[in-house]
Amino acid sequence: MLPELIPDERLTLDRIPSEDASDDEILKFAFTFNGYEHYGSFGACAKIANARQQESLSDLRACLFFEHRRWRHFGRDPDDEAKQYFRSLVSQIRRRVGQRSKDL
Repeated sequence: MLPELIPDERLTLDRIPSEDASDDEILKFAFTFNGYEHYGSFGACAKIANARQQESLSDLRACLFFEHRRWRHFGRDPDDEAKQYFRSLVSQIRRRVGQRSKDL
C-alpha cells in the first residue's frame, strides 16, 4: 500500500527521512508525492527528472519520485550511485523545507 500523498505546503521536517534513513524509508517518502499528477503527465515529470531540474521543492520531489519509479521499472534494486542521488535529493528537500520554516 502506498503512503498518503503530502502536498508541498504540508511537508514538514518531521515527515522527511534523515539522510541516514534506510532505503525503505526513503522509498516510502518518495511516494508521498506523485510527479505524474503534479506535472500533469508522465512525460512532463520525466522531463524534469531526466534534466535533474531542481529549481523548486516540487522539482526535487519529482526527481526522487521518478527515479524510484524508474528503478522499479528496471525490476531491480537501485545501484549505489542511484542511492547516493536519492540521499542527496532528500538532503536538499530537508534544506528547502527547513529554510521555508525559518522564513515563516
